[in-house]
Amino acid sequence: MIAVIPVRDGVAPAGADEAIGEANGEAVFIGSRADVAAKDLTDYGVRFWTIEAELEPHAVAIDVAHALSTLGRTDSIVLPASPDGRDLAPHIAHRLGRTLFAGAITISDERVSVSVRGGLAIADHQPSGPFVATLQLGVRGSERDERETIIEALSSIIASSGVVSSAASVSSAVRSDGVLPPDVSTMDLAEAPRILGGGAGLSDGPAFDLLGRVAVALQASMGVTRVITDRGWASHERQIGTTGVVVDPDLYISFGVSGAVQHTSGLGQPEHIISVNTDAHCPMMQMSDLAIVSDANEVLRELASRLAVERS
Repeated sequence: MIAVIPVRDGVAPAGADEAIGEANGEAVFIGSRADVAAKDLTDYGVRFWTIEAELEPHAVAIDVAHALSTLGRTDSIVLPASPDGRDLAPHIAHRLGRTLFAGAITISDERVSVSVRGGLAIADHQPSGPFVATLQLGVRGSERDERETIIEALSSIIASSGVVSSAASVSSAVRSDGVLPPDVSTMDLAEAPRILGGGAGLSDGPAFDLLGRVAVALQASMGVTRVITDRGWASHERQIGTTGVVVDPDLYISFGVSGAVQHTSGLGQPEHIISVNTDAHCPMMQMSDLAIVSDANEVLRELASRLAVERS
């Protein structure tokens, strides 16, 4: 098995280390400044190849297919289930004529387990041949590999072979003028560096509308617990936990979140946690760097006022 890691400006996506581990330490890094990302992850792999290219899905699929052919690799491919990984996986699978398993929680040549029905069930598949799969973030964890890592650039091999490279394979009618920064209100929670989380301690739907606006003012994304999505006050892609999204932000601020294990197991390891709750002894407060014993609704409204965020 081999991992394919999409890279933007020298930065690998969240979950890259897990995908490399699932592929036993071998990976192809493709994107802008792929060599920089590969060097940053040498603690987790043993053999890396890099391809300098633009992350245009169809063109990347061509380059990946040729790279694997050049390396004589016919084994299965695993990508992190990051936004870029999810975009690239179906193109690579189509180019190679392989089955795609999206949202896998465990991957081996003999069996692929996929989370289905919003995380309520697991479907086991037995592949009949090489496949492409995306690995959900946070389900495996990362393990350091003590072996020496070898890094080799494949871009020159592809160029010298006469095969069309990603830069040339994109139609001349298509031009990339740049990559805009993500909108924090809609970006994938798994990629968010700052998250404001809301739980049952917030009173109603309008409170979550306000939480979303305060989050944007703080350049953060909004996340919620399962009880909130069950009530219809937020969409499922905002749910953090075992049946939602696994996150790993730098900062997590919770409002009225008690800290049930189904939620906290999806939090990863935030560098800083701030919690607001009336219960000073609930699990979320106990795991916080700063615990504010107060009504979450009042604190949220006061914070909105200080940030000049209008209440509906």
